[in-house]
Amino acid sequence: MKLSLIAPCYNEAENVLPFQEAVIAAFDGCGYDYEIIFVDDGSRDATLHNLKKIHAAQKCPVKVISFSRNFGKEAGLYAGLQHADGEYIALIDADLQQPPEIVRNMVATLDAQPEIDVVAAYQDRRGEGKILSFFKRSFYAIINKLSKVTLQPDASDFRTFRRSVRDSLLNLTEYHRFSKGIFAWVGYNTQFIAYTAQKRAFGKSKWNFWKLFEYAVEGIIGYSTAPLRLATVLGSVSGIVALLYLVWILLEKLIWGIDVPGFATIIVLILFFGAMQLFCIGIIGEYVGRTFEQTKNRPIYIAKEVLTYKEN
Repeated sequence: MKLSLIAPCYNEAENVLPFQEAVIAAFDGCGYDYEIIFVDDGSRDATLHNLKKIHAAQKCPVKVISFSRNFGKEAGLYAGLQHADGEYIALIDADLQQPPEIVRNMVATLDAQPEIDVVAAYQDRRGEGKILSFFKRSFYAIINKLSKVTLQPDASDFRTFRRSVRDSLLNLTEYHRFSKGIFAWVGYNTQFIAYTAQKRAFGKSKWNFWKLFEYAVEGIIGYSTAPLRLATVLGSVSGIVALLYLVWILLEKLIWGIDVPGFATIIVLILFFGAMQLFCIGIIGEYVGRTFEQTKNRPIYIAKEVLTYKEN
């Protein structure tokens, strides 16, 4: 098998069939064999029903992995990697925003340049508001300063890579997965190419501001211990400020004889230092919580059903 295309799906009932047709059209006459691995991430609509119809028809080699519930896109990608038989593996969304023709170009690049291990796509322009764009730019600026790995701004999971990369990715069995960071951490020679995302064929995006925010926090916590050092710095600075303020109060009282009305001051200081303590405890709690979940050693996903095919 030359190529495995992994397409995670969550409530994409109207998109999965057009997606398969787009893949077949894009790879018509390519001269090599390929397969599509659909991962149904606990969809609540007719996605799984339609995927079973696609699998039964087998217009091209199709595998279907059905989760017992929604485990998230990262788990879907991991499941697809486990079941991929291709020499090359491509990650692509099933909503047709990422054209399959680009995957064919990625394969051609890998064939022509043996020194390249990964071809990853990033959006050259995004159809989103200025506020969201600002927060995304800020996220990449922050994580690239805090982390030991460097993330390409606007690069998505849309990429094609060699099987050696896939094997390295599967060796990382962490429960909380952040694919952008994982790809950066494993390394390999990566070539970035620009592409223009298309409009969704059907349905609405599953991502909103808060989900993106949670994903950003996942990346920062997962690939940097700087927040823990921040808690230490804040505690040290707060202690120094409190000590200096204490000295100032004593000087006012003993040297200048100024009565210091302490009620308001005490309340403000209690609130300030209480907030600092809760903030630092919250940071530590994020790391402890992830460590606790990882030590449970639970599987990244549970497959309720796996539909494969017989190779000729």
